[in-house]
Amino acid sequence: MNGFFNNAKVEILSGFTVALALVPEAVAFAFIAGVEPLVGLYAAFMVGLITSIFGGRPGMISGATGALAVVMVALVKDHGVEYLFATVILMGILQLMAGIFRLGKFIRMVPYPVMLGFVNGLAIVIFLAQLGQFKTINEAGELTWLPQDALISILGIVALTMAVIMLLPKLTKSFPAPLAGIGIATAVVIFAGLETRTVGDLAHIAGGLPMFSIPGIPFTWETLAIIFPYALILAAIGLIESLLTLTLIDEITETRGRNSRECAAQGVANICTGFFGGMGGCAMIGQSMININSGARGRLSGTSAALFLLSFILFASQWIEMIPVAALVGVMFMVVIGTFEWSSLRIIRKIPRSDAFVLILVSAVTVFTDLAIAVIVGVIVSALVFAWNSARSIYVVVEKETKKKKVYVLHGQLFFASISRFKDLFSPKNDPADVVIDFRHSRVWDHSALEAIDALAERYMKHGTQLHLLHLSADCRDLLYKAGHLIERDQDDDPHYRVVVDYSQHPPKNIEA
Repeated sequence: MNGFFNNAKVEILSGFTVALALVPEAVAFAFIAGVEPLVGLYAAFMVGLITSIFGGRPGMISGATGALAVVMVALVKDHGVEYLFATVILMGILQLMAGIFRLGKFIRMVPYPVMLGFVNGLAIVIFLAQLGQFKTINEAGELTWLPQDALISILGIVALTMAVIMLLPKLTKSFPAPLAGIGIATAVVIFAGLETRTVGDLAHIAGGLPMFSIPGIPFTWETLAIIFPYALILAAIGLIESLLTLTLIDEITETRGRNSRECAAQGVANICTGFFGGMGGCAMIGQSMININSGARGRLSGTSAALFLLSFILFASQWIEMIPVAALVGVMFMVVIGTFEWSSLRIIRKIPRSDAFVLILVSAVTVFTDLAIAVIVGVIVSALVFAWNSARSIYVVVEKETKKKKVYVLHGQLFFASISRFKDLFSPKNDPADVVIDFRHSRVWDHSALEAIDALAERYMKHGTQLHLLHLSADCRDLLYKAGHLIERDQDDDPHYRVVVDYSQHPPKNIEA
């Protein structure tokens, strides 16, 4: 418990700042999903509280997010909010299972260029989301920029907030700069009598405690068919965004979170929020960055942020609604500046072109579609680039050659993408009567590679060549059909690895099919 209250002042003040920033975000995402503002606020409270206490990354903030909200729109429109609550519960169950089966470890499969693209793309998305506060709907029903006077006023408040956040840490670090920026900007607006949009103009946030209820839907297979695809997509998006945010905070704080524990906590949080009338949620990179940059590192900040948010709903709505939205926009602009990896602009010409392409691609896809698609596309492209480069790097060295014997030493990885080049490396028609292929600097990876070795052995046998295969692993020997009897064994030097292969298609000789 002593560790929980370490640096309590900073943690609690940071939590209060985060809670203020959560209000307009939760309200906005509720509107996007087509539900009442309290549905978004309850989700921010419950998901934030549970993940802060039980999650795998102290200091990370979770709540209702836009990435999830855009998926919920069609479900709410076509079937209603009760189906949304049921979907959130099923989403949580899937995430809990991911945590139980320790699937969080697969986030390590995300390459660094994809991480950079994710961070940059999300920073751009946060920036673009704030531009809506500078616009209004005219008499023709069109979205246009605010009138000049109003625009100058809101820009001035934004600039004031950003100036306080940048300058205060140079004077003292005992008070969170974002909270000071919000407080000073709010005081200026109130005492100067400036006309500007406030939190209260977005929605009234007053309400009671969230109440437990079972979603009012028919419990049938037809209902499951409706909600399961949405739940699966939401679970994937929520876990990807949460685990990537966790990885980013790990790098910033030079500590290590627990991925699978975070998956399980996200699942429990969404199950609970679904039963208590919330829209579900996941990690929020913007609010997490506010928290980390304010100096918070423990679970108290996220816990206090959730409790402060609930107190706003129950007791302090009239005061919170007085905060100018421009002050919160200023805070989010500072988040954008702190989140974007500016170093990526300097190194983009120095890194391999494929990595630069992946970085830009993931950023663009994040902006124009959503995070989950961007990460999946980035991983697939990175994997294809790796496979292509590995396929090109396979080659042979002729270690010995006489009129009667030739010894090849194979270098590189033998798998599905490199087998075409592998076949071209040998010329059975022109080779002598005795050929040795040494695999000590190579590795056989999959079923395609085994078939390529078998095919090559068959070509040599057709030309009457005696072929010897050296330094293949034990399971390679068992899995090879035509070339199995050509392998020469050396128990001391033979490698120990297993080939990734479907045994139903290529059963070992010593295993019944």
